[in-house]
Amino acid sequence: MCATCGCDGDAGVRVHGPGGLAQDHGAGRPRDARHDHDTGHQHDTGHQHDAGHQHDTGPADDHGHDDGASRTVVLQQKVLAKNDRLAGRNRAWLRERGILAVNLMSSPGAGKTTLLERTAREAGAGLGLTVIEGDQETTLDAGRIESAGAAVVQINTGAGCHLDAAMVARGLAALDPRPGSVLVIENVGNLVCPALFDLGEQARVVIASVTEGADKPLKYPQMFRAADLVLLSKVDLLPYLDFDTARHAADLKSVSPRAEILPVSATTGEGVSAWYDWLRQHTPTTR
Repeated sequence: MCATCGCDGDAGVRVHGPGGLAQDHGAGRPRDARHDHDTGHQHDTGHQHDAGHQHDTGPADDHGHDDGASRTVVLQQKVLAKNDRLAGRNRAWLRERGILAVNLMSSPGAGKTTLLERTAREAGAGLGLTVIEGDQETTLDAGRIESAGAAVVQINTGAGCHLDAAMVARGLAALDPRPGSVLVIENVGNLVCPALFDLGEQARVVIASVTEGADKPLKYPQMFRAADLVLLSKVDLLPYLDFDTARHAADLKSVSPRAEILPVSATTGEGVSAWYDWLRQHTPTTR
C-alpha cells in the first residue's frame, strides 16, 4: 500500500511481441536497479519534489507514542526515499546508454496515446522509440502503440494511480532499449500522484488538453512545476471551445517559468514535427 496516495502498489509487466502477450512477474531489472534494499549509495534523482521528500515528523508524545499523522508521514518518507534510490539507479542505467527517457503525464483522455501512435508511425524508427505503457487495467493502449510500430511493455498497476521506479526498472529490463534511443514512459492518467514519483527519467512532459479548460496549471501546480515541456493538445478544437490560450500560458509561466509550451494536434499534425525535434535535441547522443 502506497502511503503517499493510498493506492495499491502491486504491478504486473506484460510484454507484447511476435509470440503474443507474455507475462513477466518482474524479477528482472536494469543492472543498476536489481536490489530494492538501501545499499548506502547516494544517487542524484534529478527532480526535487515539494510534496514529501523532507518532512519534520515532530517528537513523540511524552509517553513515547507517535500519533497517527506522524506514523503516516514517516511511512511516506520511507516510500519516497526507497523510490528515489531506485530512480537513481534507473537514471544511471539510462545515462550509460545515452537513452532519453521521457515521463509523459496528463489527465485521462488528454491524448497521450494518440500522440505516441503518431510519433511511432512518423518518427519512431529514427528515434528508436520504445514505450512503457502504464494503465490500471487492460492492454488496449499498448496494443495501439505496438500496431503503430513501437516496441512496448504494458504495466498494469491494478488499484495504483501512478507508476513508480521499481515498475519502470522491470519495464526497462523487458524492453532493453538500444543506446542512443528515446524511451517514453506513458504514466497512468492522473494530474496528482504521478508528479510525486521520480522514475529515473531525464525529462518530464505534461500534456494539457484544450478540452480540459485553461485553469489546470493553477489547480495542479505540482504537476506543472515539474514539467520541462507542456504540450497543449487538441488545438484543432480551439475554434469550438472557450479556452483562453493567453491565460493558460501566463498561469503556466507563473507556476513554472522554465517550462516550454508547444501547441500540438495529433489529429491534424499541427506542431508534431516540433515535438519530434524536441525529442531529437534532448537525446544525449545527438547533442
